[in-house]
Amino acid sequence: MSAQSYTLLNTLYVFAEPSWLHLDNDTVRVDVERETKLRVPLHHLQSIVVHGDGLVTPALIARCAERGIGIALLSRSGRFVARVEGPLTGNVYLRRDQFAAMNNSATTLALAKSFVAGKVRNARTVLMRAFRESSAQADRAPIEAAARHLNASLRSLKVATQLDEVRGIEGDAAKTYFNVFGLFVRPDLRATFPLDGRSRRPPRNAMNAMLSYLYAVITHDCRSALESVGLDPQVGFLHALRPGRPALALDLVEEFRAVLGDRVALKLINRGQVKPGDLHASAGGAWELLGDARKLVLSAYQERKRESIRHPVLDADVPIGLLPQIQARLLARRIRGELQDYVPYLHR
Repeated sequence: MSAQSYTLLNTLYVFAEPSWLHLDNDTVRVDVERETKLRVPLHHLQSIVVHGDGLVTPALIARCAERGIGIALLSRSGRFVARVEGPLTGNVYLRRDQFAAMNNSATTLALAKSFVAGKVRNARTVLMRAFRESSAQADRAPIEAAARHLNASLRSLKVATQLDEVRGIEGDAAKTYFNVFGLFVRPDLRATFPLDGRSRRPPRNAMNAMLSYLYAVITHDCRSALESVGLDPQVGFLHALRPGRPALALDLVEEFRAVLGDRVALKLINRGQVKPGDLHASAGGAWELLGDARKLVLSAYQERKRESIRHPVLDADVPIGLLPQIQARLLARRIRGELQDYVPYLHR
């Protein structure tokens, strides 16, 4: 297995630059500098993620489209660039029900509230973990205050009657959370990895660059999960429709930002695994992860996905990496009318 490209949980990740991905007898062949580094049979894959300046041959694109294998292209910093896929598949009746649900204001409101409730509850879980682990009163007081604010956000969410009101609650809760996020970092590393708010396009510091990279990878996983159950990832409920925006995937991502993205970033920084030299700022002020650091972050993300948790709805132990698939299936059942409510994933 090459250090530049490897498969994890039915996804092929390619980092090497420049790299060429070819079709070779129903197998993906990854070449770097005219040397074959990896071969993976297509029947082992559900998706391919290419980072940076990798090239994918037309023959491989066509074969992946035929087999329903999505190809996602990410920039060097992990920003989503494009996705290549074949004709829409899945259950046409489910997509019909999804479009009907989007046009039903009561259903849209209920689902949007569920996604935001999952985001806020899981963010609060990360807050309280930091509170328990902190020994400095100067840190504990603002973290505790932020947790109380998120509790108030959840109470407001229950009685919200308009979609814009739900979006406002989500934005306010996110601002509160990220205003204290820097306190989750070891005191001796806070000057190196500051965060007093989110900046995305572009990320304006090292921590924001790590979070943006992880969120892009989570979005890919959520989009793949939605497509695998026959839902249209472009048609969401919380996020407004916009050409090219995977609105439903972004809805689903909200449940996993804190427990997957934020926890991984904090673990790598606080353990000293990601160092200041692993990131750099461009002339325009945008920060990005360097090549080896991207692989380190992704490896930690995949390790996190292999951990098992008790799913509160299924009441069964499952790998964290299966959560997007499980939640996508629960969402599909809610849209079909098989479930009365959609219950977001709530981390304990």
